[in-house]
Amino acid sequence: MKNKLAKRVLAGVLTATMLVGLTGCGGNKVALNNGEVQEVDASELEFPLAEQKTLTGLISYPAGSESEPNNRTIFKRLEEETNVHIEWQAIQNDQWTDKITLAMANPKTLTDFVFTAGFSDSDLLKYADQGIIIPLEDYIDKYMPNLKAVFDKFPEYRTMSTDSEGHIWALPWIEQLGSEKTAIQTIGNMPFINKSWLDFLGLDMPKNVDEFEKVLIAFRDHASELQKEFNIEGSIIPMACIVNDGDQDPAVLINGFGEGYGDMDKGRHIAVTDDREVICSSTQDGYKKGIEWLHKLYSEDLIDPESFTQEWSTYVSKGKSGRYGVCFSWDVANIANLEDWEPLPMLEADTKNLTPQNGSFTSGYDRGRCVVTAVAKEPALVCTWLDKMYDPFQSPQNNWGTYGEDDDFDIFELGENDKGEKMLKHAPLGDASPVEVREAECVGGPLAVLDEYYGVYVTCPDDAQYRLDWIKDIYTPDMHTKYVYPNVFMTREDNEELSNLQADIVKSINAHKSDWIMNGFTDADWDAYLKELDSYKLNDYLAMYQKYLDAFYSDAE
Repeated sequence: MKNKLAKRVLAGVLTATMLVGLTGCGGNKVALNNGEVQEVDASELEFPLAEQKTLTGLISYPAGSESEPNNRTIFKRLEEETNVHIEWQAIQNDQWTDKITLAMANPKTLTDFVFTAGFSDSDLLKYADQGIIIPLEDYIDKYMPNLKAVFDKFPEYRTMSTDSEGHIWALPWIEQLGSEKTAIQTIGNMPFINKSWLDFLGLDMPKNVDEFEKVLIAFRDHASELQKEFNIEGSIIPMACIVNDGDQDPAVLINGFGEGYGDMDKGRHIAVTDDREVICSSTQDGYKKGIEWLHKLYSEDLIDPESFTQEWSTYVSKGKSGRYGVCFSWDVANIANLEDWEPLPMLEADTKNLTPQNGSFTSGYDRGRCVVTAVAKEPALVCTWLDKMYDPFQSPQNNWGTYGEDDDFDIFELGENDKGEKMLKHAPLGDASPVEVREAECVGGPLAVLDEYYGVYVTCPDDAQYRLDWIKDIYTPDMHTKYVYPNVFMTREDNEELSNLQADIVKSINAHKSDWIMNGFTDADWDAYLKELDSYKLNDYLAMYQKYLDAFYSDAE
């Protein structure tokens, strides 16, 4: 193992050195960490440090929020507590992908760590092979007691963070809210229906696809009455969505057709059968019938014609104007309000089922959240500082926001738990958008919020709690699928092969889906679509996922 790492790092250092020559003119070469673990006396890493030290970090921030990280209360407090000053390079979210790629290619300007990397497995292994990032497993065991405690209690997270050669290249983001089929991540694109419209028109909550269609028709045909009753400016939109756009996609509606797999994994279009077989959810008979039905709704003017092109901001704006009868989102409070809306239960067609989202049974998890780079002169100090993010009192703040802000709103109030110890208590959200408030205060990055923290270090967020209640009461009873595809860490070679296959396959699936909902399709079109996916090596694509699924359960058993 050590020999493999040494060869990998040597090759990486050579690569990185060449990169310096290519990206900078003149000046000294950058000294890169050689991959050996830096041994430091623990007393030198006790916070607050006796003398202030400075580290450098890269971070992203949402557009419209504070662009200087050190102006955020969370980082101000961390500097006071640790006596470590961070010189940040901050990049706006919508520019992150392009700029972080450039930053990682130039060690002369690269920072000690990347706080909100969000790297894919392919990115991690690429930068590892180049020697741009360093392995962290030994640093975790030596200098990161908070993260090590999480790994010791939930060894599956260490397993999911470790590559095939035994190395951990990034620090994860972990958010537990529920577990297994009650986890908050089991459904993202939750469907919501305007209950005030149902009540006004004397309609019952629809239970199957036929009843649902009749409700949408009633919204359409009684548009003028709805506009007058609810003082709505603008046309009535029976059903709004953004096709192929994450939590705004309407795919959850077709879960009742055919075998009931639906198409919940909109990034990969895969599902796992009860026989532990990986299938393409977008080639099943139920998917075909479901898309035909969505086209029927579209042809009856029941779906917003802008659903294929609109941006999130437009989607929200129309929702805030009260024009929607049905919409899709992680939380309807981001689009409308809680008072007038209720989650739409699963609709029965041929069956009644909700396939949980892949990876959701281990709750929220991001393997590539934060990396330590090879330019860090004091990686032990970097890791010790980053371990503060895993403190049970700190992680909730990084994830959601903090208390004692100078502005008009705080996510938390500082209170006490039943033992008289300090605890973060969520302040009421009121009419504020959960997303906007959190973007103004939280910092993201590596963290772990465990179920056992609630009631001890932090209260459960109101919007998370009502969402958990919805899932448990409305959706979990209809989750009949045994398995979801787990979080697996593939080799770089397999990742690259899979990415190449996925590019064409997903593009084809998404393009046909949009076209067919708008324009319809024939059996001949469907057959041609299946042949097209075959030409893109769909069988090889599924076989790759199958290999890692089989290995996952082989190791577990």
